[in-house]
Amino acid sequence: MKRKVRAFIMVALIAVSLTACGLDRNANVKDVNTDMNIAMITDSGDITDQSFNQTAYEACRNWAEINDVAFTYYKPDDDTDEARNASVDKAAADGANIIVMPGYLFAAVVVSQPERYPDIKFVALDVSAGDICAKGAGKTYTGNSADYSVTDYYHEENVYCCTYQEELPGYMAGYAAVKSGYRHLGFLGGVSAPVVHRFGYGYVQGIDAAAAELGITDEIEVEYICGGQFFGDDDITAVMDTWYGTKGVEVVFACGGEIYTSVAEAAARYDGKMIGVDSDQQPIIDGKYGQGMTVTSAMKDLTGTVNSVLTGIRDGRWDDYVGKIENLGIVSENPEENYVQLPIRSTQWSDAFTEDDYHALIKAMYSGAITVSGDTTAMPDVDVKVTDYGSIK
Repeated sequence: MKRKVRAFIMVALIAVSLTACGLDRNANVKDVNTDMNIAMITDSGDITDQSFNQTAYEACRNWAEINDVAFTYYKPDDDTDEARNASVDKAAADGANIIVMPGYLFAAVVVSQPERYPDIKFVALDVSAGDICAKGAGKTYTGNSADYSVTDYYHEENVYCCTYQEELPGYMAGYAAVKSGYRHLGFLGGVSAPVVHRFGYGYVQGIDAAAAELGITDEIEVEYICGGQFFGDDDITAVMDTWYGTKGVEVVFACGGEIYTSVAEAAARYDGKMIGVDSDQQPIIDGKYGQGMTVTSAMKDLTGTVNSVLTGIRDGRWDDYVGKIENLGIVSENPEENYVQLPIRSTQWSDAFTEDDYHALIKAMYSGAITVSGDTTAMPDVDVKVTDYGSIK
């Protein structure tokens, strides 16, 4: 896959060439791209979730504005496969020929809709072969996608799917937190699903690795729980109050859409810290709940993915993507060129964990000197103490 830098360079070159000819850039690009009509559909959240949906929405909107093409977003009436399918029907009726869908909840759409709309290009972010097989096979699904041929369950001729190696930024965040001096850590996931546990289990592995390097594995405690939903509420906030106020948890990795609000509310009461997810959540968390609250964020580069795929479609390179289910992760020693990363700008660097230390960590992960398991069948076997509470709901 082409990286986002190349996508932006392409846009910049177009702008320079048009200016040199004395032409209006927007008018010209609009003429070229009148055949592109982009729709983005939210999963169970909204475009204000400060996480996966919002990042995908802003990436689509900004790309469409730069390229002067039509863009609309749709929010399903409720959190069901039927509602998401209905949103696809509405987008198709409104003339969309590219539909961007962020989140594994769109697996049912991938199974049922592309064959009905062969002229629409479907871009499914974070939808894996396992997600598709699980929806396609239904109750008979064994839990192992290797037992199936994924193409038996969806019309791959007009679909591009990708997933992210969430265990890698989870590892980075856990490693950085321990190196920075945190000794009692927590993880709050959303729905108990593989995509959430890859973040969480990577986080646990990173915590364990840093503790081993420092020789303090017996000093580290990790509390681990899922909320059972992708938004915060009073019940979840009460658990976080107990973690920060009674158990002495210092930092919690909040992993699941707007569930971060419950962590932030409790952290604000007890001078706690937290780690964001998917995008750089420091501006919204620190801006609303208190400066200095966000230690870092375990990010996935949705923006780069969206820019790359949409630019490919614009340039007639849909064949580079269609029919693929890619698993995106570390592709460079340069952290900012990767599909998974920590934010350079807002991470709280310290003498104990500097930006140079982070670069060294990425170099080791890129070379294979450090490996991280993405297996979610069981909690990783680590030396630090981990207490898994299951799910709140």
